[in-house]
Amino acid sequence: MIGEGLIVVGVDGSEPARSALDFALAEAARRSARLLVVTALQPPEYWALNSGTIYAPDQDHLEKLAEAAGQATRETVDEAVRSVDGAAAVPVETRVVQGNPAKVLIDQAVDADLLVVGHRGRGALASACLGSVSLQCVLHATRPVVVVRGIGRSGAGGGRLIAASAGSPS
Repeated sequence: MIGEGLIVVGVDGSEPARSALDFALAEAARRSARLLVVTALQPPEYWALNSGTIYAPDQDHLEKLAEAAGQATRETVDEAVRSVDGAAAVPVETRVVQGNPAKVLIDQAVDADLLVVGHRGRGALASACLGSVSLQCVLHATRPVVVVRGIGRSGAGGGRLIAASAGSPS
């Protein structure tokens, strides 16, 4: 029965996040679960302009950023649903939440069965380590966490599983 479980996945427009989304869609289809796709929006407190002026974004500007992020997320989800077997049957909700990405994902996954994030390695040495967001999720989430490495999409979810956590005791 669809809708019994919940999987949360973080999406930021990167290739590793897309691999995580593909994995989460395939897993949600396999589990007959719902999928919550979360984009964390952490705008800078101040932006430097070409004129040398410091600009603090107002609420209207932040709302426009959130709207654009939401549109990009929905387009990414639509593309992923078309490419992952069984994903069309998965109920999907998208959400843009302002805040620190790791904290946003951990908070959004508090009632989830699984949190899925992408891995963003940079170079040979850095690729051996988890990125700061995925590491924070693995260390602090109270739910199981799967980190998917973004190395192309194939089969059920693409990428490669590189870390999993059983979650901290509640």
